[in-house]
Formats: sequence, structure tokens, C-alpha cells
Amino acid sequence: MINRNILLDGKSTPSITVFFPAYNDGGTIASMVISAMLVLEELTDDYEIIVINDGSSDYTADILNRLAHEYDRVQVIHHAKNRGYGGALRSGFAAATKELIFYTDGDAQYDVRDLRRLFPLMTENIDMVQGYKLNRNDSLLRQFLGQMYHSMVKHLFALKVQDVDCDFRLLRRRIFDHVDLQHNSGVICIELVKKVQQHGFSIAEVGVSHHPRVYGRSQFFRVKHLARTLKDIFRLWLELHPPDKSLSYQPNEPASSRQA
Repeated sequence: MINRNILLDGKSTPSITVFFPAYNDGGTIASMVISAMLVLEELTDDYEIIVINDGSSDYTADILNRLAHEYDRVQVIHHAKNRGYGGALRSGFAAATKELIFYTDGDAQYDVRDLRRLFPLMTENIDMVQGYKLNRNDSLLRQFLGQMYHSMVKHLFALKVQDVDCDFRLLRRRIFDHVDLQHNSGVICIELVKKVQQHGFSIAEVGVSHHPRVYGRSQFFRVKHLARTLKDIFRLWLELHPPDKSLSYQPNEPASSRQA
């Protein structure tokens, strides 16, 4: 167990925001919130838990309203309509008020107790701790497609992390004084890591557990969603790699405007 009185920077124990994007995660989100509270009680006296209900159509909203009523540390943000994974993350980052921000998905494929693995790595010279899956617990098809996706975006965007698709991250809030996230789709993970790199923030990595999905279904591997994701990846690449205008073609100056 980590002693919360042991200070990361020798000055003070950092405050932490934990948030979860949730979309039709009624069967798992309560256990995620309770587990987060138990872990945070070990790490700090100053924490908050935020859940972004991204327009869920199941009973996620009812579960979250009860949690927020019973626990003062729990806040809920309800999106009237689904804004997409990126939209949920942007709401979470905007609502966070503490020094450190941790987030992971509300479907319980990641174990929030693994925050204990990330926390000690957030030393004075580290700005983000990125998880990577030790053993991906998905079907063989999803593992194959996931590996193809990761290899493609890692090389396309020159990403330096092992697993950009691992949504298990601990970040300093000050990152968002410089990093402005724009996308509402799942490509926000690429956007986040790439912009963190571009601004020179330091990243540490650690392996985390990955579990089979026990409730709901993933939206990522539907054909329509995959096609939209590829389109979003292309748009993001163009945004992050604007053409060099100095190399663009310049027509010759008209003869009538030349000096004699």
C-alpha cells in the first residue's frame, strides 16, 4: 500500500481528479466509482470523482444520480445527447479541478486499482503516466484489428508510447494550459498523446491489467464506425501536419508589374 503521507515532490501531497466517460455502462460504473474512492483514500486527502454520462440509453443515469446523492466526492455530468468518446473526455478534462487528472473507461475493462501502479511514477520530472495493456482480453479478431490500428497510427503520427489505445492515463492538469483538444471521436487519444509530445511534456509508461468486457458492447469495431475513424485519422493528420506554405508554387510576377 502507498502511504499518502509520502510526498511526490517533497512539498505536498497532490490533489487528484478521477473521471470516467460512461456510455451505457450501467452494469459496471458503480463498481468503478466505489473502487476509485477506495484507491484515492490511500493516495490523497484531496480528491474528486467525476462521471460523464454521454447520453446513455440504459440505466446509467439512474445509477450515477444515486451515487452522487450518497457520496459528496462524486459529481455527474449528463450529456443530453451522445457527443462521442472525445466529447466525453473533453468534458471531463474541462471539469477537473485538481492538480492531477486520471481517467479510464467506465466499462471496467481496466482495473481502476491499477492507479496504484501509475501514481508512484508521477515524479517531479514526469507530466503524464501512460498505461499499456499487459494482456489484451478481447477476441482474436479485435486483437488483430487493434494491433493493425495501433501500428498504423504509431508510425503515421510518430507516437513514442507503446499503446496509444490504452485509455488509462494520469496527467498533470497544467498540460491543458498548452494542449487544446478539438476532436469528439476516439481519435482524441491520438490527438492527446501527439500534442503532449509536441509540447515537450515528459511521459512515463507502465503495464496495466485488461479484462474481458462483462457488460454492454464496444462501438469501435462496427464497419460504419471504423470508416468514420479512418476519416477522422486522416483529418487529424492534416491538422497536425499543415503544408509548408513556403514550399508552395508561386506564379511568376506579371511582366507589367516588373520594374524597367
